[in-house]
Amino acid sequence: MAILNLLEETRFEKLPVAIFANSEAASREVARRIAEVITENDNIDRNTVIGLATGATPVLLYQELVRLYREEGVSFKNVITFNLDEYYPMQPNSKQSYVTFMKEHLFNHIDIDWNNVHIPDGTLEEEQVAEYCLEYERKISLHGGIDIQILGIGRTGHIGFNEPGSAPNSGTRLVTLADLTRSDASEDFGGKENVPTKAITMGIGTVFKAKEIILMAWSHKKASIIKKAVECEISTHVPATFLQLSDKVQFVLDKGAASELTRFDTPWLVKDCVWDDELIKKAVIWLSYKVAKPILKLTEDDYNNNGMAQLATNYGPVYDINIKVFNRIQHTITGWPGGKPNVDDSQRPERAKPAIKRSLIFSPHPDDDVISMGGTFIRLSDHGHDVHVAYQTSGNTAVWDHDALRFTEFAIDFSKSRSLDTRRLEQEYRDMLKFLKSKKPNQADTEVIKTVKGLIRKGEAIAGARFVGLDDSHIHFMDLEFYELSKTETKSNYDNDIRKTKELLQEIKPNQIFTAGDFADPHGTHKVCFDILLEALKQLKLEKTDWIQDCWVWLYRGAWHEFKIHEIQMAVPLSPLEVERKRNAIFKHQSQKDYPVFPGDDSREFWVRAEDRTRETAKAYNRLGLAEYEAIEAFVRYIF
Repeated sequence: MAILNLLEETRFEKLPVAIFANSEAASREVARRIAEVITENDNIDRNTVIGLATGATPVLLYQELVRLYREEGVSFKNVITFNLDEYYPMQPNSKQSYVTFMKEHLFNHIDIDWNNVHIPDGTLEEEQVAEYCLEYERKISLHGGIDIQILGIGRTGHIGFNEPGSAPNSGTRLVTLADLTRSDASEDFGGKENVPTKAITMGIGTVFKAKEIILMAWSHKKASIIKKAVECEISTHVPATFLQLSDKVQFVLDKGAASELTRFDTPWLVKDCVWDDELIKKAVIWLSYKVAKPILKLTEDDYNNNGMAQLATNYGPVYDINIKVFNRIQHTITGWPGGKPNVDDSQRPERAKPAIKRSLIFSPHPDDDVISMGGTFIRLSDHGHDVHVAYQTSGNTAVWDHDALRFTEFAIDFSKSRSLDTRRLEQEYRDMLKFLKSKKPNQADTEVIKTVKGLIRKGEAIAGARFVGLDDSHIHFMDLEFYELSKTETKSNYDNDIRKTKELLQEIKPNQIFTAGDFADPHGTHKVCFDILLEALKQLKLEKTDWIQDCWVWLYRGAWHEFKIHEIQMAVPLSPLEVERKRNAIFKHQSQKDYPVFPGDDSREFWVRAEDRTRETAKAYNRLGLAEYEAIEAFVRYIF
C-alpha cells in the first residue's frame, strides 16, 4: 500500500526524484555514492571516470568529498575527471575560470593526478575549438565513458551550458550563452557586460552516455525550473526535460527546490490530505485563482471538479469554508503595522500594546528598507513609533566607478572653492584614475575607492531615512565584516558580526523587528544578514534577555519577488500618495537609479519593480474578493 501511495503522489513526475531536508544532507548522500563507485572500481583495479559540474550547487558536494579523502581514506588517485564546461574565451588562471573553481573547491585538496583532470580549454583560437571538442569526446570514450555524471541546472533549464534550443543528441561544442545565464553570472564578473558570450560545453548527448546521472538543485530559486524539468513535456525550450528520456538519471533536491512539485505545492491533486488551517487556506486561494472567482462565490462544483472533493466532504458546506478563509485573509490587512492602540487586537496581525513601539528595520543593503517596505516605514514613522533603521552592509560594490570619480571631483572642487589644501585629495584622485584604467572585471577596489563608494551609499541612505522621518540618531550603519571579507576569503565564522548585532539590539531593545526574508539565494547577502541576526536573537534568548520575549520579527521581501498570498500574515495597504512618497524615498538612492551595477535578470528600475510588485499583491487580494487598494506591502512573522 505504501508503494501504491507513493506512486500516486509522484504520478506527475516523469523521472526519479530524491528529496532531502537540506542541501548538506543531499550533498553527503551524493558524495557517498561517488565514494561507493570509486571503491567498487578500485577493488577490480579499474579507473573511475566522473563528470563534474561547477557553480554554487556542487560546492557542498566537493567539501564532503574532501572530507571523505581526509578523514575516511577515500583516494582519488585512480579517478579521471571531465568537467562539463568552461567559458570561452577564458584564461585558466582567471578568478572566474572553472579551472580556478575546481582547484579551489576540490583538486587542491585531494590526491588526484592532474594528468587525469580534463577541463575544456578556453584559451584556444576559435578555429581550433571544433577539433578540440571532438578530441574531448574521444578521450571520454578512450577511458571507458563516464561512470557518474554530476549536473546542476540553470534557470533557463540548461544542463552544462546546453541552452534552450540544444538538441538531445548534441556533442561537446562551442555555444552562445543565453542572456539570463549571463545575468546570473554577472556578479562573478563585475557586471553582465564582462561575462563571456560563449562557452565550450559537453552536449546533452554526451551526458546521456554516462552510466549514472545525478542532477542536484537547491533552494526555492530553482523550484520553478525543477517543476518544468520533472513534470512538463519534453521540450527544446527546457533542455533538462531531455533527461526524462534516460533510465539512468536521478534528481537530488532539497525541500526548497522540490517545493513546486505537485505533491508539495498542490498535494490535494494527488492524494488525500491531512487538512489543517494553513493547507485549507492555501487550497481555497489556489481554487479561487484557478476558476477566476472571488472566494465567497466558490461552489461545491468548483471544489469537486478541481481535486478538492475531500475537503468539501470533510469540512463542508463549502460556503462555511469560504467564509472562514475569507475572514482569515481579511484579518491580515492592517493600516497599523505597529499595532492599533486601544482596540481588540485578537484578529489583528500586530499587538495593540505597547501603543508606541520601538521598531527596528534591518536593511541588508542601504536601499532595501525603502524599496521593500518604504510605505510601511513611512506609516510607522507617521504613527509616532520609535523607529530605527540599521544598514547591515556598506553596499559599496554596487556603485559605478564613474560615480566614485565624480564624487571625488566634487570634493576637490568644493575644497578649492573654500581655498582648502587639496594636494592629498588630488593625489588620491590620480591614484584612483590609474587603478581604474587597468581594473579587471570583478577586481576588488582599492581601499580609497571602497571608502568613496561606501560614503556615496551612506549619504543616500541617510537622505532616504530622513525623508521618511527619522533623525540621524536613529540611523545606524553596521558595516558587517563578512561583506568585505567574502570578496577575498571564505569565512564561516561570523562571531564579530553577531556580537555587533547583539550590541545594537541591546541598545534599542525593539518591540518589533523588520528584516529581509529573501532566502531564494542561500549564498546572497540577504541570507547571510538574516542568519547573523537570527543567531544574535537566539543567543539573547538563551541569555534570558528580558525584552526578547516580547519582540516580534517580521520578514519582508525585496524588489523582485513577493510572498505567496497564502503565506502573508500582515498586509499593509498603501494609498496613491503613500506610493508616491515611497517612490521619492527610493529616489534618494541615486547611484541605484536608471541602471544599477547588479540589476539581475530584471531590466526595470528598482522603484518600478517595487511598485509593480506591491500593485500586483493588491490586485491578487482584490481578485479574491477583498477591497481594491493601490498597493500592498506584505510581511510574514518569523518565530525564533
